[in-house]
Amino acid sequence: DDEAARHAFRVASGLDSMVLGEAQILGQMKDAVRAAETAGALGSTLNQLFQRSFAVAKEVRTATEIGAHSISMAAAAVRLAGQLFEDLHQTRVLFVGAGEMIDLAATHFAAKEPKSIAIANRTLERGEKLASRFGGEAMRLADLPSRLAEFDIVVSCTASTLPIIGLGAVERALKARKHRPMFMVDLAVPRDIEPEVKALEDIYLYTVDDLAQVVQQGQANRQAAVAQAEVIIDAGVQSFMHWLGQRGTVPLIQQLNAQADEWRAAEMARARKLLAKGESVDAVLEAMSRGLTQKMMHGAMAELHAGDAASREQTAQTISRLFLRKERSSTGGSR
Repeated sequence: DDEAARHAFRVASGLDSMVLGEAQILGQMKDAVRAAETAGALGSTLNQLFQRSFAVAKEVRTATEIGAHSISMAAAAVRLAGQLFEDLHQTRVLFVGAGEMIDLAATHFAAKEPKSIAIANRTLERGEKLASRFGGEAMRLADLPSRLAEFDIVVSCTASTLPIIGLGAVERALKARKHRPMFMVDLAVPRDIEPEVKALEDIYLYTVDDLAQVVQQGQANRQAAVAQAEVIIDAGVQSFMHWLGQRGTVPLIQQLNAQADEWRAAEMARARKLLAKGESVDAVLEAMSRGLTQKMMHGAMAELHAGDAASREQTAQTISRLFLRKERSSTGGSR
């Protein structure tokens, strides 16, 4: 019921994503809806649910800053990289290590769909396993110095007790890159990248401490944006559930309309026969109106005389509410 609708709206809005507010999941949902429609598996209720999901997601993105604030150090790294490179789609990203933090960082960067992703790890097999999840390549840690120049973004987090990316290797990489800027993130403690690297021109190196500051700055804004998004989602859920509730009466409404049309057609046919026999128009209209009202009232009158006293009382209240609305309104007005 409403929890299913809320889940759909939250997913579409990016609230359930590892990267808060990321838009990739919305595209995947739209693809799924198109596939369902093509297969003839999208009924009116599901179609309405997903169209409203897309509308809620659009409102969340327009009215809040849900996608503008980082929720973790890994997401903060993506945000900082986006400030350096105009288009992250055109960047080549290298992750050094294959642990939990690198997994998280790779997830965040992969959401931006960079040109390529590579994983350098001491154990090639573990690197290959992680790389396969993101459609990237794996390489040995020993090959890192010779290939460093290929990458615009380098994120490192290993358990090494000594730096594994030295000043000399980065200097050679910069020379090979003709001093095109490199964005480097060192998430390791102790450090993976020699601190002296930060002093190099065209190198933008951030450590755990740097990213922690960025995360802290966005905390209040994130909470406010999520709260705003939840309000929009709540309103969307209520609207959808109201629509869904109305849908439950559709078959009954269709039956009532069909019954009324049947009565009308019968009285019209009777009226035409009377007119053909030469009956006056006034007499025919009188008979037709009486015939229609009798058909409409017959079921209600029968119910009023059926059942025990309690059920008759309940029926009387219902019939009064349905058929005496004008009288009730005027009575209420006089009071």
